[in-house]
Amino acid sequence: MRDAPRPGVRHGLARALSKRGICSRSEAERRVREGRVEVDGRVVRDPEHPVDVSRARIHVDGVDATLPVARYLVLNKPRGLVTTASDERGRETVYRCFDGAGLGWIAPVGRLDQASEGLLLFTNDPAWAAAVTDPARGPDKTYHVQVDACPAEPLLEAMLRGLRVDGERLSVASVRVLRTGARNAWLEVVLHEGRNRQIRRLMAACGLEVLRLVRVAIGPVVLGELAKGAWRALDDAELAALVPPSTPAAA
Repeated sequence: MRDAPRPGVRHGLARALSKRGICSRSEAERRVREGRVEVDGRVVRDPEHPVDVSRARIHVDGVDATLPVARYLVLNKPRGLVTTASDERGRETVYRCFDGAGLGWIAPVGRLDQASEGLLLFTNDPAWAAAVTDPARGPDKTYHVQVDACPAEPLLEAMLRGLRVDGERLSVASVRVLRTGARNAWLEVVLHEGRNRQIRRLMAACGLEVLRLVRVAIGPVVLGELAKGAWRALDDAELAALVPPSTPAAA
């Protein structure tokens, strides 16, 4: 899916490392400043030092930073894991699910909070990740949400119209009741654009408590029968549907 870098295209050194999928841009900046990166046999400490991404011979800690295999993965995130590479409070992270897989550097595409579960994408291709998360062109995201009451139709309509929460207008693209119990209900919620804890905040503004929140689809990619904590590679059809070839990649 990732296009080969075009000869002559120059980027700052930290950005070049990120585009090669070696590490995140902030981590690349740190490694460059620490003198751990060589370009064409010379140590460079300026993260903005211009390099030709396709031609430069870059080594990090003495290891050739050639273009790695592009990875596009989907994980069924278990509840209780945080979506970060490390946690200052010592909580377990989503990277536990990839232990021993030898995947190299990968990063989550968007996030799910600690209490949420379900479909979470990972990649080492920053441009692809930016296209997936683009609020204007990125795919819709579908959630199944268990709440502590059976909301009436006017409340669902209010979610569609949108509510102002903490100075921010929050709404959903669609919402419907999947099933109801004596004291709770499951809703299917679709978002065009996911903001920080958007569903939980919107439900709270409607007087509803979220009991479970499961992301079941991102565009055409569905959670399906993928076991909790398991992961798989996206297939070519899913990749093309998530980011159509005509979609401009992030610069």
